[in-house]
Amino acid sequence: MDKKTETLLSVLKAQPVVPVLMIDDVASAVPLARALVAGGLKAIEITLRTPAALDAIRAVAEEVEGAVTGAGTILNAEQFEKAEDAGARFIVSPGTTQELLDMAKKSDVPLLPGAVTASEVMALREEGYRVLKFFPAEQAGGAAYLKSLSSPLAGTLFCPTGGISPKNAMDYLSLPNVVCVGGSWVAPKDMVAAGDWAGITALAAEAVRIRSGGTIV
Repeated sequence: MDKKTETLLSVLKAQPVVPVLMIDDVASAVPLARALVAGGLKAIEITLRTPAALDAIRAVAEEVEGAVTGAGTILNAEQFEKAEDAGARFIVSPGTTQELLDMAKKSDVPLLPGAVTASEVMALREEGYRVLKFFPAEQAGGAAYLKSLSSPLAGTLFCPTGGISPKNAMDYLSLPNVVCVGGSWVAPKDMVAAGDWAGITALAAEAVRIRSGGTIV
């Protein structure tokens, strides 16, 4: 578990924002990923919310140099295995089940499991997890709630996603227990549909600067 935690942290610490993508058309996956990587966002989470998701993960993993392709919205062991076979280098789940934990133990691919309550975090700590997804972040209490967990559950790091935007990203990134945030604003649907890859690269570059005080519009 320690080695997988280090692997996961090396991915998440490399950028303040992890793009969370829902790809409807596999043809857009590679140019979208290339645009994000060009802007400095190499770790990319493609969610299994569409029929094209697995093919998109495979295409990005095989064709986009520099991309670290992750699979999100993994709900069971079968999805975990399929995502791993497609080339996912990290797995993200909105919550946690014993089935997922058992599958993760068999795999070399690190799991970022979801947790919201203190009890869920404590249960995952007992399983050896120290890096967790906090979802849905805004709806579950936001940055103020996550800050309240930092002292009693010290040593646990979170990647919050859900309702995070340029307006509130720094509320999370300024917390001692937040390693990065997940967001979809770096790849708006209208820009993807229009093939505005230069525009998406610009958004990615802005997101990279967010932690250092860069202007986010």
